[in-house]
Amino acid sequence: MPRIIYNRLRSILFLRYVGASGFALAADMGLFLLLLNGGLLAPAASAVSYTIGIAAHWLVSSRLVFTSGSATRGAERWRQKFLFLLSAFVGLAVTVAIVTLGEMAGIDPRYAKLVAIGVSFVTTYLLRKTIVFAVR
Repeated sequence: MPRIIYNRLRSILFLRYVGASGFALAADMGLFLLLLNGGLLAPAASAVSYTIGIAAHWLVSSRLVFTSGSATRGAERWRQKFLFLLSAFVGLAVTVAIVTLGEMAGIDPRYAKLVAIGVSFVTTYLLRKTIVFAVR
């Protein structure tokens, strides 16, 4: 019975995406903390770790999440990489906008960031599902 439940959960695209996002977030935050601890300035550490987080998310998403729509090579694979990167920038823009608007409205930036994480997560998921990895 547990094996059946495990296989069913693995087959649910959204849950796989949640797992990929958690993995990418862990890679991003882990590297960010390591770089900070190593003396790198916060903005530089943030940029490097965010970039690694995007790369980690791409690797997991293209191989384990959106398996039916993922191109394996050639121009289509490069197109997907480009669109994936664009979707990451859309997520970043959504996050910055929500945190900025929240702060302007007098909301604690930490709470605004939590809202932004949720909205950005859903936005990038929908972009990746319907555009980046859409089955052709």
